[in-house]
Amino acid sequence: MKKVLLTLFSLTLVMVLAACGNNNTANNQAAGQTPAKSGTAEPAADATTEPAAEPVTLVVGASAKPHAEILKAIAPQLEAQGVTLEIKEFTDYVQPNVQLAEKQLDANFFQHQPYLDAQNKDNKTDLVSVTAVHVEPFGAYSQKIKSIDELADGAMVAIPNDATNGGRALILLAKNGLITLNDDTNITSTKADIKENKKNLEIIELDAAMLPRQLGEVDLALINTNFALEAKLVPTKDALFIEGTDSPYANILVSRLDNKDSEAIQKLAAALTSPEAKTFIEEEYQGSIIPAF
Repeated sequence: MKKVLLTLFSLTLVMVLAACGNNNTANNQAAGQTPAKSGTAEPAADATTEPAAEPVTLVVGASAKPHAEILKAIAPQLEAQGVTLEIKEFTDYVQPNVQLAEKQLDANFFQHQPYLDAQNKDNKTDLVSVTAVHVEPFGAYSQKIKSIDELADGAMVAIPNDATNGGRALILLAKNGLITLNDDTNITSTKADIKENKKNLEIIELDAAMLPRQLGEVDLALINTNFALEAKLVPTKDALFIEGTDSPYANILVSRLDNKDSEAIQKLAAALTSPEAKTFIEEEYQGSIIPAF
């Protein structure tokens, strides 16, 4: 009988101890603690370690010259900061803004502020300037004459057909005495705003990208510098007359409101206005384009 009682007592004690052990495990788990494994030390968390920044790819639309060239020059700076540039080249002035608004691009780099303002107004978009990068003095070119004094009455003069660059061309013609305008500071001037045209110049409007190809067909063409460079023209040497270095039409990096302040876009803006970018612009283009910072 004593042996039976002793056995029952032992079994009861074992069950009580097991229950206590299970309760401790449950309590530890409820408190977010994991029981330590026998013979294994848990590594201490390093509170000072920060996760590495995730690499980012920015898709940027640009004219081939000089914009894409400048972007390629500063790409290594950005690569070292975890930002890879994917540069998409355009030959027109319309699609870069369309694709940026549709989020096919993260940014673009080809235009000045008055053109952007006109595009936003016409297309009801809200694209924004991030930073000014460089100025491209606008020039007049000819394969038929060597100076504007040789420009005959009734000569054919080609200008860009978009609102702001067309107005810019008319202002430049006015400043060089070939026409007068109602307001020679209004960049949105059109042919209807010509007040006087003593030489009876035939002013035709063409797509900006076509102007270099039509240079042999007209007497004078006013060409955006990026397209002049693509056509192997050297603005400082080949232009019959050109805007001064104080031109207000700085080319800008443009993004959307939703990503303007993102870290990657701000890194791109900083690289485009860095000493390295300034040196590249000055050495590569020899005054044909001028840093705006």
